[in-house]
Amino acid sequence: MEFQDKVVLVTGGSRGMGKAMVEAFAARGASVVIASRKIDACETLAAAVREKHGGTALPVACNVSSWSDCDALVETVYGEFGRVDVLVNNAGLSPLYPSLDEVSEALFDKVIGVNLRGPFRLGSAIGTRMAAGDGGAIINVSSIAAIRPGAHELPYAAAKAGLNALTEGMAKAFGPTVRVNCIQAGPFRTDISLAWSEETKARFEQSLALRRCGEPEEIVGAALYFASDAASFCTGAVLRLDGGTP
Repeated sequence: MEFQDKVVLVTGGSRGMGKAMVEAFAARGASVVIASRKIDACETLAAAVREKHGGTALPVACNVSSWSDCDALVETVYGEFGRVDVLVNNAGLSPLYPSLDEVSEALFDKVIGVNLRGPFRLGSAIGTRMAAGDGGAIINVSSIAAIRPGAHELPYAAAKAGLNALTEGMAKAFGPTVRVNCIQAGPFRTDISLAWSEETKARFEQSLALRRCGEPEEIVGAALYFASDAASFCTGAVLRLDGGTP
C-alpha cells in the first residue's frame, strides 16, 4: 500500500496503458482520477476499481486538447481531494494520413493539442500547485517517435519531442519538491495497434531487440518507480521503454 492516501490523476486513463496504470496505483492504495474523453468508459473502469480494490476512483470527462477542459479537470480534482500527488500525462493521439502534404490544419492542431498542449496546461497548473504545497511527481508518456521520427507520424513525433523538452524544463521550473520525468514508449499492443498493418507488426517484431511489442501492463513498473520515493533523486529524465528499438 505504498500509495495509501495519495491522489493519482491519469489522463487517457480508461483504456490501454492508462488503464493499466490506474489499476496498478489503485491496487497500491491510491485514490485514482480517471480522465478521458468518453465518460462512460471512465465510469465503467471506476466502478470496477472500486469493486476490486475498495478505494476511491473518480471518473472525469476531459478532452485534454481543450485548455478549458484541462482547467475544469484541475478544479474538479482539487475540489474533490484538495491535492494531486501524481499526475500522469498519458493521453495520446496519432491518426494516420496518406501523405505529408495531405495533413490538414485540423488534424495537425488535434495531434499537437492532445499530445503537447494538454500536458503543458495540466503540468503547468498542477505542477504550480504541487510546488506551492507538499510537492509531487509528474510523469509524461512520450514516444520513441520523438527521437526516431517516421514519415507517417511527423506531427505526432514533433509533439512528443516537445513533450520530452517539457519534461526537462518543468523539472527545473518546479524543483526541488516536484519531480518531472518521462516514459518514452515504443510500440505497445494497445487500441492504437489495431490499426497497424501486418507489415507494420512484422517490422516491429523483426527490428526490436526483444522481437515483440509491449503489453499495456509493462508500462506499470516504470510509472510506479517514477511516482515513488525510490526515484527521489530522479527528475528531468527520459526513460526509453521500447523493447530495444534500433
